[in-house]
Amino acid sequence: MIFYKSEEQIDLIKISADLLGRAHAEVAKLVLPGVSTKTLDKMAFEFITDNSGKPSFKGYRGFPASLCISLNDQVVHGIPSDQVLKEGDIVSIDCGVKLNGFHSDSAYTYKVGMVSSEVDRLLSVTKDSLYQGIDAAKSGARIGDIGFAVQSFVERNGFSVVRELVGHGVGKELHESPEVPNFGKRGKGLKLLEGLVIAIEPMVNFGSRSVLQESDGWTIRTIDRKPSAHYEHTVVIRKGGPEILTTFKYIEEVLN
Repeated sequence: MIFYKSEEQIDLIKISADLLGRAHAEVAKLVLPGVSTKTLDKMAFEFITDNSGKPSFKGYRGFPASLCISLNDQVVHGIPSDQVLKEGDIVSIDCGVKLNGFHSDSAYTYKVGMVSSEVDRLLSVTKDSLYQGIDAAKSGARIGDIGFAVQSFVERNGFSVVRELVGHGVGKELHESPEVPNFGKRGKGLKLLEGLVIAIEPMVNFGSRSVLQESDGWTIRTIDRKPSAHYEHTVVIRKGGPEILTTFKYIEEVLN
């Protein structure tokens, strides 16, 4: 069942999303060589809860942490641990916040120090593909238009799109209908109507699109062990075009 959001509900999601953006920025300050992924998770938990929010992921289907932290060839759902960041790593950090009864969800892939030009390009293309998908999320368009926009842009740039994991509706539940794949055909799938709130989240691999689940039951990594990047925004469908509810503004203030 699909739940379309009222203006009041969209405003509540925006408030949740602002806290989420600020939490990401606090974590971004600590993305440095020698810092453990568990330290990043602790910062996110404390910042979110100190600001009256609830980390959406902690306890979700048994997930043990506030952040999904995925390093290098890990795609998504990495579990924070004592592992420390190293110069040249990339780290995808996915976070959700529940505030005032509504969730928001976003992800960002960070460079730890200097990375190779090829990996830098992977991050750039993945982030750009997110905005290609968002631009396609117009009222009256179809879910397939979003996936087509992401997939065609990524593949034109020589990378591959993960197909086993998809975006989703967001609202009172962290994951609502519909699913939002990062691949597809134009004109296919659910019609996008005003008030639909969705998370669009390309996961893009440097090499093969094939992935597997590690023995921890959560972490997804690339089969060929090549790096993967992940960016995500929560978006609402509007008559005049999509509106991005989450923000990278606070993150990029820290990074710049």
